[in-house]
Amino acid sequence: MKLSKGANAAVPTSLLAVVISWRSGHAVDAHALLLAAAGTVRTDRDLVFFNAPRHMSQAVTLDQQPAPGTARLSVSLPRTESDVARIVVAGSVDDGTFGDVTGLTLTIEAAHGPVAQFEITDPDAVSAMMLGEFYRRESQWRFRAIGQGWASGLSGLVTEFGITIDDGAPEPAAMPTSPVRHRVSAAGSTGTALAGPQQLDPAPSNHDGTRPAHADRRYHPPARPPALGATRGDHAGQHTAAGPRSARTTESADERHARPRPSRPVELQRQRHEVEPPIPAPPNPERANWHSDPENPSRMRWWDGAEWTGATVDRRPPSPRSCERCGNPLRRKLFGGVASCQSCEYEIEEFLTHWHTRARRALTTAGPRGPEWDAVWASLRYQRIDEGLGRAALRDVALTYVERLVAFAFADGEIEQTEFEAFQYAIAELALSGAQVEDLRRRMYRGHTLSRLRGGDLPVVRTPGLHLDPEEKVHLDLPAVHVRQLARGPKLTDGRLIASNKKLRFVGTDTGTELPWNRVVSVHVEQRSVVVAATSARGGATFDVDDPDYVAAALEGALRVAKRLVLTPGQRDTRSISQEVKAEVWQRDGGKCVECGDGHYLEFDHIIPLSRGGATSATNLQILCRACNRAKGARI
Repeated sequence: MKLSKGANAAVPTSLLAVVISWRSGHAVDAHALLLAAAGTVRTDRDLVFFNAPRHMSQAVTLDQQPAPGTARLSVSLPRTESDVARIVVAGSVDDGTFGDVTGLTLTIEAAHGPVAQFEITDPDAVSAMMLGEFYRRESQWRFRAIGQGWASGLSGLVTEFGITIDDGAPEPAAMPTSPVRHRVSAAGSTGTALAGPQQLDPAPSNHDGTRPAHADRRYHPPARPPALGATRGDHAGQHTAAGPRSARTTESADERHARPRPSRPVELQRQRHEVEPPIPAPPNPERANWHSDPENPSRMRWWDGAEWTGATVDRRPPSPRSCERCGNPLRRKLFGGVASCQSCEYEIEEFLTHWHTRARRALTTAGPRGPEWDAVWASLRYQRIDEGLGRAALRDVALTYVERLVAFAFADGEIEQTEFEAFQYAIAELALSGAQVEDLRRRMYRGHTLSRLRGGDLPVVRTPGLHLDPEEKVHLDLPAVHVRQLARGPKLTDGRLIASNKKLRFVGTDTGTELPWNRVVSVHVEQRSVVVAATSARGGATFDVDDPDYVAAALEGALRVAKRLVLTPGQRDTRSISQEVKAEVWQRDGGKCVECGDGHYLEFDHIIPLSRGGATSATNLQILCRACNRAKGARI
């Protein structure tokens, strides 16, 4: 519903939004005054503005971050106190006047959408304006569009309603009996009336909020309270306010002075809160640790990984005769040197006892990364305990974790890039070293290399003196012994085994053979020999080589590339074992070899081999050490 100046309309008794909008580049501030029946505020706290954005009753709240080109007030009529008769909505500009503001509009919005709109088409050249007001009428809230300018600015507007402002000057001894100010109407006419709020007759209006043509109502200012001065004329300055409907309820000077007032007047100057620049973060801010306090370099301050905390310790210069952790002097030994700090030793030992349990739980559940793992080491640094002591206390648990990691990786015979990187990260994070760790590292590196070969990531080697077909690339060229089974026994022929992207060649001293990849069925290792199965019974071949696992992996990769059987990224081999099955078998067998009970060099073994129809399930898997697994072989 669009309202014209002086018109009024009923509004729902609910939470409403009063939105003041404009199209120019000015900044308009919204204000509200909660008035009693006398037409003035009860206390100075009844003014809601930029320095006091929320009324104590929560009835009116100023939005401090409105959308650009708007100012917004939230008015909760159900929360409005019973002795509040009117809520005046006003606006002000700091730079310029409302005459420079274009497209000034006041919109009242409810939950279902706008309920009233007031467009101020020709505002006066003033810096403050009373835009409208909510008022009670017969237990119903209504809104009246006013659009009255105040030439005396925001200070004159709020003081007219009884607000005491801090103007930096002492208050006068007595108020003048008939103060006359200059008020400018929204239509541009001037008069001798006081610059105060107008008490409007509740004039009848059409359903769209416009005044009917026959209604000749005028805006009558209310009778001024005695404390504010004498009565004043109407808007045109031609006749005085008369009649019970246009007169405002007055109060005596004693009643006005009896109202409670705040101890301090209202400060209308916009309060600028200087925001202190944030304290800069330390180097490596994602790591919680002690750092030099930016505010006091003589002490250390705790950074928790996100912000500075209040925990501080004194910075102590390093000294060989005092404890670096607590600063207490160290006791001298009888034959020279100093003893360790006994109090710190006891505290560290007691702390590591509980810390070890927490670190073990974090390592076995989530691994050596993530928030839980970071919190474990942050607690150690907070106690100013050397991380080397924590890693030493955790070494046995760390080795068990790495052994489990390797066993899980080798369960399906394929070491993926993610598994290899996880192993490398765990070794570095846990700071593990030694012969056992180096052996595990070699196993993982070799397993990863063989997996890359089987996946088709093949090297290219130079073969001088060998005639190649067009676009043929050689991936393997090494010494080999061709084994042929004859009636009188095996015949061994020395030569070179050459594998390219098109065929498999064997070049001997007096013989040679070629196998195109389209005739090859499979490649596998038997008793330290590489067996190549072909489509015909006499088309296969067996070769003795120094490293049959490497040769078999390279030949299998070349076969997959030639037959386009290379697995796509993310696809797993049919021999792969899921993490859930690995965890179930590991938990069932206790992380040890089921034959000899050894806990090192563990492997997952198929009880019934895959080549004989065995399934990849928890019931057909067991944990064996490397020696027991080699002794078992393919036997059931």
